Amino acid sequence: MTSLGPYAAFIVAAYAMVAAMVLILIGWIAVDYRQQRLRLRELEESGVVRRSRRSTMDMK
Repeated sequence: MTSLGPYAAFIVAAYAMVAAMVLILIGWIAVDYRQQRLRLRELEESGVVRRSRRSTMDMK
C-alpha cells in the first residue's frame, strides 16, 4: 500500500465503496426485473393483453 502514498487507505476505501454500490445496484435491478416479470405474468393471466400482441384489426 505504500506505493499509493499517504492516502492509500482513502483510495482503497473509496474503490471498495464504489464496488459495493455497483453490486448493490446490480442486485436491486435483478430483483426488480423478477418482480416486473411476475407482475406482467399476473396481468396476462387476468386477461390484460399487451398492445404489442394485439393485431391491427383489434385496434380499430
